[in-house]
Amino acid sequence: MATGNINVSVENIFPLIKKFLYSDHEIFLRELISNATDATLKLKHLTSIGEVGVAYGNPVIEIKVDKEGKKLHIIDQGIGMSSDEIEKYINEVAFSGAEEFLEKYKDSAKDSGIIGHFGLGFYSAFMVAEKVEIISKSYNEDTPAAHWTCDGSPQFTLEAHDKTARGTEIILHIAEDSTEFLEDSRINELLVKYNKFMPIPIKFGTKEETLPLPEDAAEDAKPETVTIDNIINNPTPAWTKQPADLEDEDYKKFYRELYPAQFEEPLFNIHLNVDYPFNLTGILYFPKLGNDMNMQKDRIQLYQNQVYVTDNVEGIVPEFLTMLKGVIDSPDIPLNVSRSYLQADGNVKKIASYITRKVADKLSSLFKSNREDFEAKWNDIKIVIEYGMLSEDKFFEKSEKFTLYPSVDGTYYTYAELHEKIKDVQTDKDGKTIILYASNKDQQHSYIEAAKEKGYEVLLLDSPIVPHLIQKLESSKENISFARVDTDHIDNIIKKDEEAISKLSDEEKESLKTTLTEVVPAEKYTVQLEAMDSSASPFMITQPEFMRRMKEMQQSGGGGMFGNFPEMYNLIVNTNHELVGQILNTKTKKKQERLIKQSLDLARLSQNLLTGEELTQFIKRSYEMIK
Repeated sequence: MATGNINVSVENIFPLIKKFLYSDHEIFLRELISNATDATLKLKHLTSIGEVGVAYGNPVIEIKVDKEGKKLHIIDQGIGMSSDEIEKYINEVAFSGAEEFLEKYKDSAKDSGIIGHFGLGFYSAFMVAEKVEIISKSYNEDTPAAHWTCDGSPQFTLEAHDKTARGTEIILHIAEDSTEFLEDSRINELLVKYNKFMPIPIKFGTKEETLPLPEDAAEDAKPETVTIDNIINNPTPAWTKQPADLEDEDYKKFYRELYPAQFEEPLFNIHLNVDYPFNLTGILYFPKLGNDMNMQKDRIQLYQNQVYVTDNVEGIVPEFLTMLKGVIDSPDIPLNVSRSYLQADGNVKKIASYITRKVADKLSSLFKSNREDFEAKWNDIKIVIEYGMLSEDKFFEKSEKFTLYPSVDGTYYTYAELHEKIKDVQTDKDGKTIILYASNKDQQHSYIEAAKEKGYEVLLLDSPIVPHLIQKLESSKENISFARVDTDHIDNIIKKDEEAISKLSDEEKESLKTTLTEVVPAEKYTVQLEAMDSSASPFMITQPEFMRRMKEMQQSGGGGMFGNFPEMYNLIVNTNHELVGQILNTKTKKKQERLIKQSLDLARLSQNLLTGEELTQFIKRSYEMIK
């Protein structure tokens, strides 16, 4: 038996590991299973190239809980280690101090992919164990097995062992403060979280399975129940296969495997598969999103060589795609580094750029191949696309091929189609094409109808980021402007050369304005007299496009300088309407005031601006007028 000191200059490396190296103690199991997987895959590689004379077979990684003995076993059938290799990989952790230790750790993680090689990842065992044993037998049959023991101090023992089966067994003597890891349910939870898709089968306990009856079985025959190994993981998940080998149902099945509690099917998926200039595979799913930007994000799972890393993919996946679901797997992403490190990493930036391009290309392809289906799904995916247009310039450039602009009547246009349709009719006297839109078909119904009577097309743009988006569209296109249909009366929104003639003389208009301003609250409304069609509304409330848009932008993020401005509206009074003439010619001030208040309240009611006491007064006044 040999004894010795682990070659570290830090007096005791283990408190350092416990305190600084890992933020979450539970990942010890991920690290040890990753090491076991490495050892098994190394053996697979050596047997495949004829380097060793042993058979690879069908190895599994087995996890055993010995609750009574307070031990946790991780057993593999991989390449194994000799005494010399244990000395090399386990004992020679040669660093000059705590700071350098942590620095070297980062480098090691980056260079080796999985932390492992029975080095730093192995030491995570001491976060939960007061003593750790390694019993290992090398694939080289002539090499005796070895038994290493350490109690969490720099001292260890290393002696021969009678193990004859190839592979390694790690035995953790669980510490008093970590007995949760002796519970089957806790271990099962960790295996499902971190190792659900590891490339080597992972056995944890057994389960019963009922065998199907043969076709010629007797009528009274009972099916046989057998006990089989309980394999936790799926070693060949869908993202590790070629897209050509998968059907739609395979993608849906994998989605259910990823999100067993999710009952709604995804709308479609995007299979990522690239090996240059970096390695990346994965599947992203578009769920039904609607207009909800506050829905749960962080539903994309990040893996490294089928080892779960995190579901916080900010910095790796472009922000606008964090509303999607799915898996990304890349050996080029280190397992245990900070987010700031990830965001500065060159490979990570390339990955984010690639994902953006791939998503844009897939959306374009879906649009071209089945436009009808794409239109049917538009309302459920538009929030992602619009957010992408705002936040990623490269996505914005590609988005013109598939971004849709629906009308209030349910017709979907691309930007080019929309512009072609409206340019002759909706271009004003200054040569600017005005794109009309509504944000709520019911609330803005009368304004929409007024626009449609002129032969104008009105879009329905109702997602919360529309004010930001149209700002960007206006700055990227020439001679176009967006205007919500209730921003003014329609002839003012799209000004043509012809001027409407007012029935009122200048003196009458001056008198009317004076009468109105005596009743209409000046702190909320700017009175604006307009000569309009006599059938148009007598009173119309609008809010200037610029002011309203800035306030909306402030509410959804940005444009904060307008956040504290009081609500101001224009009150447009149609001088050609019969009621307005009646107000002007009413002899008694009381009746005049009542008509103005009633007309103003009706206009406010149409804009959902009449509430509380004012609504109560309006209803009371209405009943009196009916009497």
